[in-house]
Amino acid sequence: MIGGFFGAIGRYLIGEWVQPVHEFPLGTLLINLIGCFFLGWFLTFVNRYKRVKPEIILMIGTGVIGSFTTFSTFSVETVHLFQGGHAFLAVLYVLVSTLFGLLLADAGRRWALSGEKEGLEG
Repeated sequence: MIGGFFGAIGRYLIGEWVQPVHEFPLGTLLINLIGCFFLGWFLTFVNRYKRVKPEIILMIGTGVIGSFTTFSTFSVETVHLFQGGHAFLAVLYVLVSTLFGLLLADAGRRWALSGEKEGLEG
């Protein structure tokens, strides 16, 4: 539960700091992309080194990162863009979120694996 608290606070702070640009929900996009990167890194790291207790994995992965990212807000914002007559921005939002989310999750995974190549696996 505490992980969810910290993730939600982080999401709120970034959401307040990064305002929409011409109706485009930039804050939610950045939050979700950051979350994709760190979840990709974190799950790969803990799977590779297996020194983290399952409770900690749940607290950070599901709690912090899960509550930090927000698929529901992404969905509602996309619907609002369509309803507001911003079909191009809505499609762009979906494409950028999906494509860069996948790329950043993979970048996080690769970053977690890079320590192994450099002989850093404790």
